[in-house]
Amino acid sequence: MAAAIEKKLITEKEYLEEERDATYKSEFYKGEVFSMSGASRIHNVISGNLFGFLLTKLKGKGCRPYSNDMRLHIPLNTLYTYPDIVVTCGKEDFLDNQFDTLLNPVFIAEVLSPSTSDYDVGKKFMLYRSIPSLKEFWAISSFEYRILKYVRNFTDNSWVLLETTDVNTILTIESLSLTLSLKDIYDEVSFDEASSGDNKI
Repeated sequence: MAAAIEKKLITEKEYLEEERDATYKSEFYKGEVFSMSGASRIHNVISGNLFGFLLTKLKGKGCRPYSNDMRLHIPLNTLYTYPDIVVTCGKEDFLDNQFDTLLNPVFIAEVLSPSTSDYDVGKKFMLYRSIPSLKEFWAISSFEYRILKYVRNFTDNSWVLLETTDVNTILTIESLSLTLSLKDIYDEVSFDEASSGDNKI
């Protein structure tokens, strides 16, 4: 999370009023507002690849993907944020009749940058776990071939982590019953080093 824009605390109502008129996006957490930095080309390519895949595969199946312009709110911990990818299934719940602040995602993916990776897989994922409807969270690196896949076990509310750095891996999005390859996610993205082999997670 970036440095707070202002030191004084504001209310959620004040944040939403300002955010809906703003020309740039900001997060909100416990009264503080945090500016969101721009994304790199690689970040945008990865996010676009995954969003395009989901948009095609989920058509007509009762689920809808949104890109990073859809704001997400978690009432249990006050966070307002903009995930890179968020998917809903069934009836969508929104904060109000503006329909711009989602409450009930089943799948979230964040594309990690060097400056945000610790926050996204640490504090932010901890906050995401407060979402009752959330079944799965992916953290996708934009600086190496690496995906962290967290799947929720609703029996005991634990999260199972599976990680891959293998470009030939075939991944399953458990919450959406979809499979895709790491190569599809990283299409037109090149790094200096990549692992080899064949795995499934």
